[in-house]
Amino acid sequence: MFERPEAGERAILVHLMLQAGQEDLSELKELAKSAGAEPVSIITGSRRTPDSKYFIGTGKVAELKAVIAAEKADIVLFNHPLTPSQERNLEQALETRVVDRNRLILDIFAQRAQTFEGKLQVELAQLRHLSTRLVRGWSHLERKKGGIGLRGPGETQLETDRRLLGIRIKQITARLDKVVKQRQQSRVRRKRAEIPSVSLVGYTNAGKSTLFNLLTGSDIYAADQLFATLDPTLRRFALPNGSAIVLADTVGFIRHLPHELVAAFRSTLKEASEAELLLHVIDADAQDREATVFHVNQVLAEIGAEKIRQLEIFNKIDLLDGMMPKLDRDENGRPVRVWISAQHGLGIDLLAQALGEIFSATRVKKLCKLSSSQGGVRAKLFASALIIDEEVNDEGGWTLSIEIDRRDLGLLKSVSTEEMH
Repeated sequence: MFERPEAGERAILVHLMLQAGQEDLSELKELAKSAGAEPVSIITGSRRTPDSKYFIGTGKVAELKAVIAAEKADIVLFNHPLTPSQERNLEQALETRVVDRNRLILDIFAQRAQTFEGKLQVELAQLRHLSTRLVRGWSHLERKKGGIGLRGPGETQLETDRRLLGIRIKQITARLDKVVKQRQQSRVRRKRAEIPSVSLVGYTNAGKSTLFNLLTGSDIYAADQLFATLDPTLRRFALPNGSAIVLADTVGFIRHLPHELVAAFRSTLKEASEAELLLHVIDADAQDREATVFHVNQVLAEIGAEKIRQLEIFNKIDLLDGMMPKLDRDENGRPVRVWISAQHGLGIDLLAQALGEIFSATRVKKLCKLSSSQGGVRAKLFASALIIDEEVNDEGGWTLSIEIDRRDLGLLKSVSTEEMH
């Protein structure tokens, strides 16, 4: 949809210090590089409120125009969302392409999407963004359609564009609705199979995909860049107690993630909002660590996942001097935080231990005595429980020491059982 910056495209970065909604300049640099641009100059300034016409004011516009000429820049990247009129006024004044923060993030998403679903989600977000931008001052947008077979009242090109845009948005929304239903059916099947769902969430580039690959033996793309992966991946992970969970790797979050993206990726983010546990992966070496945690929790609240239990995973401890893997607990002894390095495989045993403890809290140990006619029950127990020990008795029956989830205790209704300690 949008013009995508090519590798090496020379970009001027614009960053204003505002009283509210402050963005991070270092993050803009990473966004620019992730989009394939080459930052050649940075224009900074401060204002109480944005200028209604240019966002940066006439003085900064003149300064920016001079820098564009001196650096032979191809594009100007703003670290702020611009209104359609501000974007149009800036492009006319600077005679250079202007891209705001939201559109820049949309462009990166367009480059990263690989699956059919991911591409649909990105296109929907782009179309919704574009629908607010159909106010460009180009002359062709105001011409009436005419000619043979098209005479009469007609409609402006702008009206046609809006109508076609609306049709395409409806088509994509209908396709994504089908994907939502398919995902919902998969979640229902997992719940029926009593397999807990765990989602990895976190700020983009915190190391979620690297950790996911390490835990599940997968090979999904992981790189030191923003939004390296978009499309969700689900894999089974075996816990130390023999039971299993389903791990889901989701899209990374960022400050003020554009609303168009949150809306478009709602079906993907649903994996997080319906999980039984969130593994909140945090870059332990990040200077703004607390701020990234805050912004991730903001997005989680927006998708309705703020009340789901979290286990914080402080990753990249290899970058902290003298830091060793450890497991932190709350006043009740429950795991709340694990310090690891996914890159070097440090602390993964502690993470597995924490997960085992969290999901064993609902499990009990039983000593079961089955008669020789209860082979079917025995088979179900082998499928649903962890078999610690088994002995064959003199009558041809079985004595089993098992660990089983409380939700599966119904399997033991016809079985003689004793508590194990």
